[in-house]
Amino acid sequence: MESKGGSASEGANSLSVKPLKISTSPRSPRSPRSPRSPKYPRSPNEYGRHGSRKESPIKGSPSRVSSPVRYERRSNSPRDGRPKKGGAGGKGTWGGLFDTDDNNFLDPKDPNYDSSEEFERVNIRKSAVDLIEYKKKATVIVEEYFTTDDVVSTANELRVLGMPSYNYYFVKKLVSLAMDRHDKEKEMAALLLSALYADDIDPPQVYKGFRKLVESADDLIVDIPDTVDVLALFIARAVVDDILPPAFLKKQMVSLPKDSKGVEVLKRAEKGYLAAPLHAEIIERRWGGSKNKTVDEVKERINNLLIEFVVSGDKKEAYRCIKELKVPFFHHEIVKRALMMAMERRQAEGWLLDLLKEASEEGLINSSQITKGFNRIIDTVDDLSLDIPNARKILHTLISKAASEGWLCASSLKSLSLQPGKRSLEDSACKNFKIKAQSIIQEYFLSVDILEVQSCLDSENSTSSDELNAIFVKKLITLAMDRKNREKEMASVLLSSLSFPPDDVVSGFVMLLESADDTALDNPVVVEDLGMFLARAVVDEVLAPLHLEEIASQFSGPESIGSKVLQMAKSLLNARLSGERILRCWGGGGTSQSGWAVEDVKDKIGKLLEEYESGGEVQEAFRCIKELGMPFFHHEIVKKALVSVIEKKNERLWGLLKECFDSGLITMNQMTKGFERVEEYLDDLALDVPDAEKKFIHYVERAKAQGWLESSFSFTKLKHIQENGYC
Repeated sequence: MESKGGSASEGANSLSVKPLKISTSPRSPRSPRSPRSPKYPRSPNEYGRHGSRKESPIKGSPSRVSSPVRYERRSNSPRDGRPKKGGAGGKGTWGGLFDTDDNNFLDPKDPNYDSSEEFERVNIRKSAVDLIEYKKKATVIVEEYFTTDDVVSTANELRVLGMPSYNYYFVKKLVSLAMDRHDKEKEMAALLLSALYADDIDPPQVYKGFRKLVESADDLIVDIPDTVDVLALFIARAVVDDILPPAFLKKQMVSLPKDSKGVEVLKRAEKGYLAAPLHAEIIERRWGGSKNKTVDEVKERINNLLIEFVVSGDKKEAYRCIKELKVPFFHHEIVKRALMMAMERRQAEGWLLDLLKEASEEGLINSSQITKGFNRIIDTVDDLSLDIPNARKILHTLISKAASEGWLCASSLKSLSLQPGKRSLEDSACKNFKIKAQSIIQEYFLSVDILEVQSCLDSENSTSSDELNAIFVKKLITLAMDRKNREKEMASVLLSSLSFPPDDVVSGFVMLLESADDTALDNPVVVEDLGMFLARAVVDEVLAPLHLEEIASQFSGPESIGSKVLQMAKSLLNARLSGERILRCWGGGGTSQSGWAVEDVKDKIGKLLEEYESGGEVQEAFRCIKELGMPFFHHEIVKKALVSVIEKKNERLWGLLKECFDSGLITMNQMTKGFERVEEYLDDLALDVPDAEKKFIHYVERAKAQGWLESSFSFTKLKHIQENGYC
């Protein structure tokens, strides 16, 4: 039985060997390489832990199992040769799923070893450390600058850092810290950026700094609620100061998400600041910068820098001084004074022309300012001829040289003949009148005496010269713009009372617009002020609306100062209730009193009509109407008088309207408005006067016959009445 049992066991064992052989076959999925090749080791299942061949546990196993000595691959290293847990180890592998390049060890003995790769990784780590250190020091420098306001010291500290590739962060930090402070620090930040630009901070770094600021606008607004407005103003200021190209706005707007705060910032900078009239002056003064800079001070500095240049010949220093002025809209004064100096000092002519040429080619002085400077010298060439006998000939030579060198467009200049033309008035007479006109106006602002002004003008301008009238208009408005609303109102009232010919007033406004660039140095809102004065002149009927087109013809191009003023005036006049609004923009009344309230004016008009109706005099009625000082509201007189005529059939008031129209006190425009107002009131009037509509049609025809109304005058209601047979 035992032998049978052993035989059975042995049979069972022999059956169990087959799966074992199959598991070690070359086709086993656990065997990565074919055993037929001597280069490949056998299946790891055939070896022990240290590489020795396993002995078969089965008796009678095939004799193909060889001696362990021949196939032993034992390592002398105590390290386990199997892959680490995770299966990602080993040389020549790609590594594990979560391995990064920074964790890989670079072996210099590796055939693929690249020394530049290791150098690059070291630099990256070093750069990260350097940037952290730079941020700390930059913050300290900015904080110290806000305390000391020392530009030179700040520039030196930035140079000491010696990391120009990180200066973009300095720009970002400076602006972001200033945004959360007062206007003083904002202005200081803008001045520092302008001072460091190009010399200490490269333009690409400034560009990158502002790009970073725009991209972080969504984060900045969390701590600074007015980020959109303040950052937009910083960007606009950078464009005005020529440290950021205007194209920055368009390029960044495309690269940002449409719903980001950065896009709002760029749109505000473009449309809210840079597109505004005289934006450069307004932006420069927004935080108080250069607010105390007067025209005389700027002219003196320009004169000094030109004298210094003639002595030293240092162009770089001259350009630096021009940039420091920060008045690109006033560069025509540099051109004018340089040309005057070239005409006076012929030995310095070549240097000065060369200075202007390079300034033009480098964009420091634009072509518009070059042209304007030449035109200004052409205007004063007759005065220069008193000191420089051949001034015309010299200026003609300078123009030819500049045009031949390509930095002046001669066709855009005013005509300049070699022979002096006939002058309308002597220079001395004009100068004397300007001095006396200023004295007359200043006295008027104190006395509020219009009759005294009229008397003084009659004695000073006995011939009623149109040129002197225009000079007085210019001087009056120029002095008023530099004062308070009281004087502005008084100037408009005086202009309305003097009854200058409209052409003289037009000439005065043209002179004002031509000198607006100079005026902007002292008055950054010159466009708004001149636009209001022009609109007020139309409302007061000193000028007709057609005169605006005549003034517009003197200025070409939508970007010219004249075009902007006219656009402002037209927009004011086209607004609803423009007459009342424009009259009250400076308080009304023309004195220290506030303007009349509308109800008070209506009450006064009613009383003066009642007084005249009961036996008053025409002259007294005229005086009362003039005292109102509201020519734009004369249509109320027409309305009340016509309603009274329809109600009472009182021809006396009709006669008053005739006298007012014939004397020019009430214009056709006001007559027309008055009749329109009555037409609107007909329904209410018909409750007391049943035939009010017929009477109204009768008086319309009478007014047309007497020339008060245009022959084409008609109303919708009037047509309706005629269609229904009431005529």
